[in-house]
Amino acid sequence: MNKGVLIAALLCALSSPIVAQEATQVLASDTPAATANGNPFIAPAGWTLSRNGPAVILTAPEGGSRVALVDVAAKDADAAVAAAWAAYDPKAKWPLKLATDPPARDGWEQARVYAYETSANDMRGVSARATLYKGTWTVVIYDMANDVGEKRSAQVSRIYDRLLPKGYQRETFAGKTAHALDAQRIAALRTFVEDARQKFEVPGVAIGIVQDGKVVFAEGFGVRELGKSDKVDADTRFMIASNTKALTTLMLAKLVEQDKFGWDTPVTQLLPTFKLGDADTTRQVLVKHLICACTGLPRQDMEWLFEGERFTPETAMASLATMQPTSKFGELFQYSNPMAAAAGYAGGHVLYPTTELGAGYDAAMQALVFDPLGMRSTTFDYAKAQTGNHAVPHGLDSSGKTVVAGMELNYTILPARPAGAAWSTVNDVLHYVQMELDKGALPDGGRYIDEGVLLERRKPQVALGNDADYGMGLIVDRTWGVPVVHHGGDMLGFHSDMLWLPDADVGAVILTNSDPGVFIRGPFQRRLLEVLYDGKPEAVENVTKRATRFKQEVAAERKRLVVPADPAVSTKLAGAYANADLGTITVTNDGAATWFDVGAWKSEVASRKNDDGTTSVVTVSPGLDGFEFVVIDKAGKPALKFRDAQHEYEFEGTGAATADTAAAH
Repeated sequence: MNKGVLIAALLCALSSPIVAQEATQVLASDTPAATANGNPFIAPAGWTLSRNGPAVILTAPEGGSRVALVDVAAKDADAAVAAAWAAYDPKAKWPLKLATDPPARDGWEQARVYAYETSANDMRGVSARATLYKGTWTVVIYDMANDVGEKRSAQVSRIYDRLLPKGYQRETFAGKTAHALDAQRIAALRTFVEDARQKFEVPGVAIGIVQDGKVVFAEGFGVRELGKSDKVDADTRFMIASNTKALTTLMLAKLVEQDKFGWDTPVTQLLPTFKLGDADTTRQVLVKHLICACTGLPRQDMEWLFEGERFTPETAMASLATMQPTSKFGELFQYSNPMAAAAGYAGGHVLYPTTELGAGYDAAMQALVFDPLGMRSTTFDYAKAQTGNHAVPHGLDSSGKTVVAGMELNYTILPARPAGAAWSTVNDVLHYVQMELDKGALPDGGRYIDEGVLLERRKPQVALGNDADYGMGLIVDRTWGVPVVHHGGDMLGFHSDMLWLPDADVGAVILTNSDPGVFIRGPFQRRLLEVLYDGKPEAVENVTKRATRFKQEVAAERKRLVVPADPAVSTKLAGAYANADLGTITVTNDGAATWFDVGAWKSEVASRKNDDGTTSVVTVSPGLDGFEFVVIDKAGKPALKFRDAQHEYEFEGTGAATADTAAAH
């Protein structure tokens, strides 16, 4: 997956906007507000709201990060955005990377979105969106530091979620009765999935749907691997990645039911070695908090992504002691895979206290989840998973073509496997979804788990915006007036979703084997709702426009890359680079190509000249693309700077210049 495309541009130092403020207010709570023309939105708690003429500026509590909403009359979207920038920050000079036209939704008549070029050292994301209603454009400018944007993403969603034209009422399915999925409606879903698969060039997709206790649709589309004829079906194994989290919390729920512990039991009572980088947060963490994304610990995946071949479940747990919260406990949604891993290992340790953490977790999942639910193909055994009827991951090569991708990166999740390492099939996951719909009952009428214990996992733990909350490994979304319980899963070349509508007694599973498959999930959910409730037909256009936009994004991202890397850059790289947290990168040349080998995986790198005068090297191998390293000079010695949104890692150069070896890949 091109992480530059999917994570988006996030970067450059900003001159503070010059705004003669008519009114400034620090918001004590989430507050209904409106643009200059009266279009409503929600302003988040803790932010500062300022008004000046047509501009409403929301500044995050950290300062220097803003969302501006500007109403302007203009001949078109481009002119409207230019006027909005002039009102917000006339000194801003961000180069435009790409402008695209998504479907206009929620009562808006036109829409256009803008992505701006930033450099890695800017550590900033800049974008704009223009929407038209009755002759006036409403422009939203996103101008935020990476760290603030990530940890406050749910609050930013609050702003966007409810920004609607004045007087407009969003479509709702509340109070409506879902249609039976007869042959005609199933045919509509089948056509939609195949069309989406082809538009995003995904080799294989598997879909399953249950309604009123029966499987009404379970089949595959396309092939397990490009270049081979083996077809995908409902028994094809895929990695389900973070969908593993809900299964992990189900195992915990079984242990709660057995009075092994409660949801409010302190984790240190179950796993004495559990320790975070902050002692106060450690003391506060209860079992339910391990997988609520609400403890303030930010996403911190690079340690296991780079050092997965060295990690074990024990060392993965030990690494939690290096992690610090960046927001208050319970304040903001911040997704943490290592915390989810701790959830599974704590449960396994309670059931099998003398067993190694990973083996204990595996045994607990088999005994308490997989076997009772008849999930016979679901496994954490990668060797078993990749025999017989299984899908192969795919990504994009440096030209944007879909190709087979390696599995190396996907092995790095094994030491943290409760967070996302399971393989499963549509038919297996449907067993789980049906149990959720039946509130803990089994098809034979027996009871698998107490209803109250099961449903506790769906209770809101932290807000994802105005219309969705995160529970325990589950999201409950009420955007369309009816609750949709779901969760997605993402690893290299595998993207999936499982969802159910309790009010309609309908559930579904979608599994895909290519990185662009991530873009099918949302439209599939929308199309299912349209078919069930005769909703506005939006999903088909959503797919068409998103596929076009994705290809444009890929092209724009690759436009400034030099592949193979410019020799003027690659020949000056050290033979190896080392970082205490992420290990060693070995740099090799194979002919004209330059390769970075981090141990767990290896990728060819491209070079790029940045607008701030710096140079970056960027990984470009299928599925591994988008890891960016800024080339720096540290006291006369070569070094690399690497970042995720809230962390920075510096690699010091060691060894001689890069060697030419045919063994590089």
